[in-house]
Amino acid sequence: MMASSRETDSEPRVYGYARTASAVLTHFISVVFAVFIAVLSRPGTSWFSWHPFFMTLAFSFFMTEAILLFSPHGSPIKRFSHKTKGRVHWMLQCFCVSCAVLGLAAICYNKHLNGKPHFTSWHGLLGLFTVCVVVVQSLAAMPLMYHSLAKGWSLAKLKRYHAASGLVTFLLGSASLLLGLCSAWFTASVSEYTWYLSALCLAFCALVVMNQVSSAYTAKKRLQS
Repeated sequence: MMASSRETDSEPRVYGYARTASAVLTHFISVVFAVFIAVLSRPGTSWFSWHPFFMTLAFSFFMTEAILLFSPHGSPIKRFSHKTKGRVHWMLQCFCVSCAVLGLAAICYNKHLNGKPHFTSWHGLLGLFTVCVVVVQSLAAMPLMYHSLAKGWSLAKLKRYHAASGLVTFLLGSASLLLGLCSAWFTASVSEYTWYLSALCLAFCALVVMNQVSSAYTAKKRLQS
């Protein structure tokens, strides 16, 4: 009985350690992957080079870090107030939207210069949809920053909607990046092992973010019940 009670007592601590390690690893991956794509694409060498650079910055770095700010296990500003976290989150999301729009503009202009048709692949279509969604989702979050805009709306409900829509937007961005790994440019630039490692890193970050958002929602439901 004592052994079993010790196991149940240690389970939350083990889970906490695992989530902290996962969050730290996600921080590491978001930085390393962004640097890796920057080195691979060499931004400035062509109009196309700006596309993978900006899109990776937007969704693999800025959006990932913006969500991890609220992680109870891996936030770099864990001891700051929720209001401060919200402000920093808003700044990172502004960088995310800016990079996403610049990345879309770069690939559109590159195709225009080369006389190629636009949005003919699943990567292009999903990427366009994702950029539109992240812009709308960010604008819809304005009432959370300026409460006077939330007339007739419950802030608690708005926060839940924002978290859910933010997770969907992040997953769309991750899916767009994964499809980007299947592009002729990326497959020709890396080895097979590097390709699988890159895909694994993106999938791992997506799972960590999904777990963070779903765990926060479950905890709130428990408190309400």
